[in-house]
Amino acid sequence: MNDARPDNTPTSNPVLRQALVWGGIVAAALLVVSAVLGFVFAGGEGLVGALIGTAMAVVFMGITAATILIANRFASSDLFVGAFFGIVLGGWLLKFIVFIVLVVLLRDAAWLDTTVLFLSLVAGVLASLVVDVVVITKSRMPHVSDVELPPAPRED
Repeated sequence: MNDARPDNTPTSNPVLRQALVWGGIVAAALLVVSAVLGFVFAGGEGLVGALIGTAMAVVFMGITAATILIANRFASSDLFVGAFFGIVLGGWLLKFIVFIVLVVLLRDAAWLDTTVLFLSLVAGVLASLVVDVVVITKSRMPHVSDVELPPAPRED
């Protein structure tokens, strides 16, 4: 009785997809709330800061889950471990470089409120962490889901 999937797709894929969906829903709500608060407290510059900060948080959150989903496509390959870590590390490096570039470009921008940008970015990161924790704790995925056990010993 072998329960292994024929395509060798990791069982984490549905959890990651669910995290992306719920992350998008929470991000949309956070976008509305941060945009309204940014506009109320800092005017048009606050609105722009809130929109950019929330967008940055959503993109960075999405890159991690998306790179893991892309890397999982190589699950049946002999090079899965190398491809997985290469793709995920590449996604993290991309996030790091894009973040540094955005910080340098936006730090002295007069057309946005950097405090609102920072606060909405932090709120987006915290919201994505909460979404990840909730999705994973409700996933009901066993700790060793992708392990294939050896056959039971036969008595001769």
